[in-house]
Amino acid sequence: MRMSWLLCVLMGTLAWGQAPPPGSAPVGNQAAPPAPADTSASVPADAPVITVNGICPSQSTTAATKGAAVKPASATAKAAQTTTSSADCKTVITKAQFEKIVSALAPNPTPQQKKQLAGVLPRLIAMSTEAKKEGLDKTPQYEETLKFVRMQVLTNQLQRKLQEQASTISDADMEKYYKDNPGAFEQYNVDRIFVPRMKQADTEAKENDDNDSKLTDEQKKAKEDAEKAKTEANEEAMTKLADTLRARAAAGEDPVKLQKEAFEAAGMKIESPTVNLPSVRRSGLPAGQVAVLDLKPGEVSQVINDSGGHYIYKMISKTEMPFDQAKTEIRTKLQNDRMREAMEKLNNSFKVDTNEAYFGPASAGPMMPPRMPRPRPGMPPAGQPGAPQGATPAPQPPAPDKD
Repeated sequence: MRMSWLLCVLMGTLAWGQAPPPGSAPVGNQAAPPAPADTSASVPADAPVITVNGICPSQSTTAATKGAAVKPASATAKAAQTTTSSADCKTVITKAQFEKIVSALAPNPTPQQKKQLAGVLPRLIAMSTEAKKEGLDKTPQYEETLKFVRMQVLTNQLQRKLQEQASTISDADMEKYYKDNPGAFEQYNVDRIFVPRMKQADTEAKENDDNDSKLTDEQKKAKEDAEKAKTEANEEAMTKLADTLRARAAAGEDPVKLQKEAFEAAGMKIESPTVNLPSVRRSGLPAGQVAVLDLKPGEVSQVINDSGGHYIYKMISKTEMPFDQAKTEIRTKLQNDRMREAMEKLNNSFKVDTNEAYFGPASAGPMMPPRMPRPRPGMPPAGQPGAPQGATPAPQPPAPDKD
């Protein structure tokens, strides 16, 4: 389960300025050490798990940790609280207190999440204590921020509750969905032959492109016309080949052999092409190819043309996924549907009017909530010099659809 957004905010709050010292990163291909065994269950509930030395817990800190222990050096606690320095104070958080905090931030927290929170919590305690000494909890900005944070926390709690309700799905609900949607769980064993639309570009022609700068405008135009005619002829040849291979497949020829011929004609060298799709489902094919699953065993489809090439299917057999095998998928489907319905009901329960004179014209789509930037350790905030920019992925060549 992903970390709760609130725990992410806590991690990001103090990330700035915590970059590791130079030379601390792994060198070369050095493998990370294995994670130590989780021994947290053996620690008693009342055992201290975090001790913040030098911080005397304020009332709010004490309340948050349900009586975090204060152990002054003097024998008289009252006198120690008034006479000792902050260096003599301790704020102690027990296992039970810590787990209550972390479980409120992230349901089913992992050991790594607990460790991350343990690294953040002491600084939060120290800095918030200092902020109170400065009177920052008495400012109007604090009160307004607190209102907003409360709304965020309540929203998070509501979403968690709705998620828990949506995940409560009985076997009867799943079995009903299975019976009401038989087509969704049909599995088909089919052979698929793919004929590329174009032949691969001639290597020699690519090398000759370097000489185009020496051609006159008329020569360039003539060359472009010749290349266009050649391309059209190649496309037509591959289309005719697809029709021929379809007829041969219907006559019973080996689909693997036919697939090799298609690739060879396109200038592609693939020794062992994959032809058989043993358990494809309707959701695993493009919309324009789903109709082939209505074929009877032994039948061959007509050639299906699209921008990627030509497809020929042969139906082998049809089976139905057993209910026990489909349960996990059905549970996920019903859970997502119920969560979406609950959120749509909430979103449709209100209407928003904004002052265009203040905010400007309304946008075409729904207004998205602002995202507060969270700098990563050792990285400058977005918008400042040195901030990394998102890289645009290189375009990938078209490939036949895969189930």
